[in-house]
Amino acid sequence: MTSKVSSPAEQADEAVVGEQRRPPGAKDVRRLDRVIIRFAGDSGDGMQLTGDRFTSETASFGNDLSTLPNFPAEIRAPAGTLPGVSSFQLHFADHDILTPGDAPNVLVAMNPAALKANIADVPRGAEIIVNTDEFTKRAMQKVGYAASPLEDGSLDGYNVHPVPLTTMTVEALKDFELSRKEAERSKNMFALGLLSWMYHRPTEGTEKFLRTKFAKKPEIAEANLAAFRAGWNFGETTEDFAVSYEVAPASKTFPTGTYRNISGNLALSYGLVAASRQADLPLYLGSYPITPASDILHELSKHKNFGVRTFQAEDEIAGIGAALGAAFGGSLAVTTTSGPGVALKSETIGLAVSLELPLLVIDIQRGGPSTGLPTKTEQADLLQAMYGRNGEAPVPIVAPRTPADCFDAAMEAARIALTYRTPVLLLSDGYLANGSEPWRIPELDELPDLRVQFAQGPNHTLDDGTEVFWPYKRDAGTLARPWAIPGTPGLEHRIGGIEKQDGSGNISYDPANHDFMVRTRQAKIDGIDVPDLEVDDPTDSARTLVLGWGSTYGPITAAVRRLRTAGERIAQAHLRHLNPFPRNLESVLKRYDKVVIPEMNLGQLATLVRARYLVDAHSYNQVNGMPFKAEQLATALKEAIDG
Repeated sequence: MTSKVSSPAEQADEAVVGEQRRPPGAKDVRRLDRVIIRFAGDSGDGMQLTGDRFTSETASFGNDLSTLPNFPAEIRAPAGTLPGVSSFQLHFADHDILTPGDAPNVLVAMNPAALKANIADVPRGAEIIVNTDEFTKRAMQKVGYAASPLEDGSLDGYNVHPVPLTTMTVEALKDFELSRKEAERSKNMFALGLLSWMYHRPTEGTEKFLRTKFAKKPEIAEANLAAFRAGWNFGETTEDFAVSYEVAPASKTFPTGTYRNISGNLALSYGLVAASRQADLPLYLGSYPITPASDILHELSKHKNFGVRTFQAEDEIAGIGAALGAAFGGSLAVTTTSGPGVALKSETIGLAVSLELPLLVIDIQRGGPSTGLPTKTEQADLLQAMYGRNGEAPVPIVAPRTPADCFDAAMEAARIALTYRTPVLLLSDGYLANGSEPWRIPELDELPDLRVQFAQGPNHTLDDGTEVFWPYKRDAGTLARPWAIPGTPGLEHRIGGIEKQDGSGNISYDPANHDFMVRTRQAKIDGIDVPDLEVDDPTDSARTLVLGWGSTYGPITAAVRRLRTAGERIAQAHLRHLNPFPRNLESVLKRYDKVVIPEMNLGQLATLVRARYLVDAHSYNQVNGMPFKAEQLATALKEAIDG
């Protein structure tokens, strides 16, 4: 879903359109500046689809937004159980927002398990919409309810709306030739229709989506449309929902351009395709499916028209081996994985360091160790990315900070890999991969020129006057070796995993040569040109700096905003380049009395900072599989400021 944003005046016009969408049956319409909604149900209830459709319509309406999908690791957990609960949280607003929100204002609970798994996050006074049809004695006992929470007073203080969603959906579809079980599957569309009425969301996009999704099954498409409209009409006519709400399009000044809602993995995929076009190289992905990275393989497989080739390998080692072979052959080569896969790929990454070939290794971090928490998020692969290979095998590390920023991070990783002839590790995570936000589609002239010059002929003259090609005769500025396409006449050379002789590339066991090559490879990485670290310190008088990396950007920035609104002085900086660090990082760190580093690990960046710069950085850590909450971070940072 895309939308064109040209000026604040046009945004105001969109806000007027929002006024005109008021449903005539509403007794009261209240304007809000932001809302946090969480849809929750069984993994088979379609909560991710429901949340995604609500998000798409919200993006088309012009709200700023941030999402947090949360689903079980099992393909299909037992129905009605706590481990099987799937949820989708959406935060949307009429102003700039950075996180999916700390606590939902509205919870849609499709069954007792969904209610019990999420009620602790819901503040008193919030709206709770429950599907009463699923609150049977057996279903409640399955999750430990001794009595019905809808009747025992435990939900006093909440605005509870009991709705027989299943029954009403089946009734709405009685004219369709569907079994009751088939009709019940559309109850998520009924819920979507109700919430779309409640918050004045557009409907055209969802109707078009359903017709497209079920184009080969028009009966199913019409049934889902009927359920969706029934939910809308129920909200409009029932006395149970006497209030509807408006959240106007975002009032912040957007840069002129075309916008769309995008997830982190989709942005990464588009960034890789764009990088290959800007480099004028074919894109090759060698990958083995693994949560939460598989979406990149799925997406790139759709873009053969852009010269993209995808290979679903039999295992992680085969995936990166094929990608490295493609790099040797002159492609922009990529392999995608998550933490456990990085461990399996480590030897081939080391080979790529030794061969000095461009290779993008994309790690969508998840909870660990071992197979860990496949659908949860974590930042615990930083030290593995930095040191997880045998021998001295330095690799540049890049980390995006938001879902949309994954596009730019992919472009930057490609720039480094192609310019310096090195594998590059890109560290995203499950939160960024599955979360989404508005993204301005860049113009072509805004993208960097990534074209490379392949070796054209001999580059060295022997003592006897013979001209030969030396694969390790380096560029004086970047220390990158020449990239020779196999089969090019005159560029025959040896290449392999054993240490090479400087220049000629012949196998060498000479200790002095090995020392020289190791130090040269390290110097190449240390010399990579990365931008200086930018510091956000409005008063230039803060004594505390909060330093982050990766997906902690949103929660950190939201927490810093809260503290500044309360009158606190605090500085913020966020790292994109983790190896090498920006050259001004040390001077930045030593300008402040206190440095606090929040991470979704046990202090990995803090360990590197302390060791490298001898700065007493304070860690604030969390490893529960969920992103930080802004209020939680604000409290921790306030304590740091106060000492």
